[in-house]
Amino acid sequence: MQYVSTRAAASAAASSSQQFSDILLGGLAADGGLFLPADYPQVTGAELDAWRQLSYADLAFEILKKFATDIPEADLRALTAKTYTKEVYKNVRAGEKASQITPLRVLEEEGGKKLVLQALSNGPTLAFKDMAMQLLGNLFEYALAKQSAQLNIFGATSGDTGSAAEYAMRGKKGIRVFMLSPHKKMSAFQTAQMFSLQDPNIFNIAIEGVFDDAQDMVKAVSNDLEFKAKQKIGTVNSINWARVVAQVVYYFRGYLAATTSNEQKVSFTVPSGNFGNICAGHIARMMGLPISKLVAATNENDVLDEFFRTGVYRVRKSAETYHTSSPSMDISKASNFERFIYDLVGRDSERTRALFHKVETQGGFDLSGKPGSDGDEFKLVAKYGFKSGKSTHEDRLNTIRDVADDYGIVIDTHTADGIKVAKENLENGVTMIVLETALAAKFNETILDALGEDAERPEGFENIEDLPQKFVVMKPDVEVMKAYIAANTGL
Repeated sequence: MQYVSTRAAASAAASSSQQFSDILLGGLAADGGLFLPADYPQVTGAELDAWRQLSYADLAFEILKKFATDIPEADLRALTAKTYTKEVYKNVRAGEKASQITPLRVLEEEGGKKLVLQALSNGPTLAFKDMAMQLLGNLFEYALAKQSAQLNIFGATSGDTGSAAEYAMRGKKGIRVFMLSPHKKMSAFQTAQMFSLQDPNIFNIAIEGVFDDAQDMVKAVSNDLEFKAKQKIGTVNSINWARVVAQVVYYFRGYLAATTSNEQKVSFTVPSGNFGNICAGHIARMMGLPISKLVAATNENDVLDEFFRTGVYRVRKSAETYHTSSPSMDISKASNFERFIYDLVGRDSERTRALFHKVETQGGFDLSGKPGSDGDEFKLVAKYGFKSGKSTHEDRLNTIRDVADDYGIVIDTHTADGIKVAKENLENGVTMIVLETALAAKFNETILDALGEDAERPEGFENIEDLPQKFVVMKPDVEVMKAYIAANTGL
């Protein structure tokens, strides 16, 4: 399996292709693009049938071996078996089985329409990011041991990526983590979950700005190829291909658990800000998984919803990015969106580069086909099954109350965005699966507002906000950040 950059010049694409292990520890390609397979591997009906009874670990192995063809199968099987265990994914709730890792719960079934919630938050940090990050930690450690090398992970988080990465990487030999987050813009639980870690290989940096400012710094440092090489910089953000492909697995698991025949289709609604989670669904669909619709649910930061309604991709400046009660989606520049646009424009890397250069210089592009637009590819979006919708703070409160009253469960704010939008996109005869984002305890301020009582907390998280915290506060200055990284790596 060969990988190419979304921005590779046509003349260089063939000669610059790389294998999975070559791109595992990095983020952006040298040309500033994102890596994708040169061709998506295809899944047959016979394989789907054979996979229905597999454990999550074995299913992960079967899917990942299609992408990581340069890793010995025995090693890859051992890595997935080590990662996906009921001991790691132990935060089960009533009606769930830890052995299923990502169990489904039917919320409602009426008149041919079926709404299902897929639990993705049983991992150590109570968020779906654990599903990929735990595997990434083991893959990184495996690759570094092979090379007797070190890695300095530099990433940005709007809430859950940071803690998932840090919990996956703490204590890993040869790995340090430098994680940026927007200062005072995460929930108290999310903040404490990251900043309370005292491990010497974990560095938390609170940026005076919004997530997009932090993400821009990650890209700027990654684009300084000399610094990146000297300081051995890698990333765990969803610009890292390995993280995205690990998320593909739970789409297959959700489909196989919700259906009895490969003739059936399902749809997925995905709370989305950075387009990483739903991009994994796009990849699963391109592999042949029978997905009818992929529905992107946004909050007030509705950049993705605007594109899927109009064909206009218009990023917002920091001052125009809202701080909301679903803060992990407070993102106005979706870094993974480039992977979908690359497919949308026929895998034309020159065109992809030009469009995202326009994002960087003019703040967006227009594919609506209207006079003066940059193209007419929006007409092709339906071919890929994408729909979208938007949810506001009041919508979240109402959905949290309704779900508690109707189904007897308490959901987090991002999952509430997903359920609200999913209900607007139900189809007869097609099961709609909403991907859970996190446990409600991570956003207790809003749960208390909606329900008048605290969300239940899993054992071990009762007083996390009271723990000592270790972090530094910085302005979004790339040169200052580079100096900080260099001073703490000793390289």
